[in-house]
Amino acid sequence: MTRPNINSVTSGEELKRWYWLKAELVTYCKQAGISYLGAKFDILERIALALDEGISKTKSPVSPAKSNSKPNSKFDWHSAVLSPETIITDSYKNSQNARRFFIQHCGEQFHFSIPFMQFMKANCGKTLQDAIHEWKRLDQQNKDKNFKREIPAGNQYNQYIRDFFADNPELSIKEARHFWQLKRSLPLGRHVYERSDLDLR
Repeated sequence: MTRPNINSVTSGEELKRWYWLKAELVTYCKQAGISYLGAKFDILERIALALDEGISKTKSPVSPAKSNSKPNSKFDWHSAVLSPETIITDSYKNSQNARRFFIQHCGEQFHFSIPFMQFMKANCGKTLQDAIHEWKRLDQQNKDKNFKREIPAGNQYNQYIRDFFADNPELSIKEARHFWQLKRSLPLGRHVYERSDLDLR
């Protein structure tokens, strides 16, 4: 079977049988007037619901959700003088000013990683000293050869590649990607690694 064009899918069940890039789902939502905000599988479920309820591209469009979470703080992360006692506000930005501060206190190896940025977003009210401790903790964690970062549920590719190499350490990334391409072309819903994938040659 060949994966259909997403615009020709008529039911949520059919939609969820196939692998879609998030970009494809977002494009579909923009064309159909459906909210495209959120994680990949949230968007997928939203489109599936719209298809099953008969929402077409020309009738009953669902307007994209608007964020009502405007920052309350007026603190300017681009120009304010920062110190370890500075409170993290809901207006926090990964500015060059913040980067210079963290390089000064964490070292030249400092960089804005996704886990660190998530910490900054989720910890309004804590101080930059807390942020320094968190960055150093994450840095040490990343140096642990046995540490494996949790992969978000929507990132099927990264999970597949990790599981593929755990089962086939002698094979190459080129081979892993080859089997991923074969697997994602099948109508399976969530595409996870299985040893039988090696028979897809």
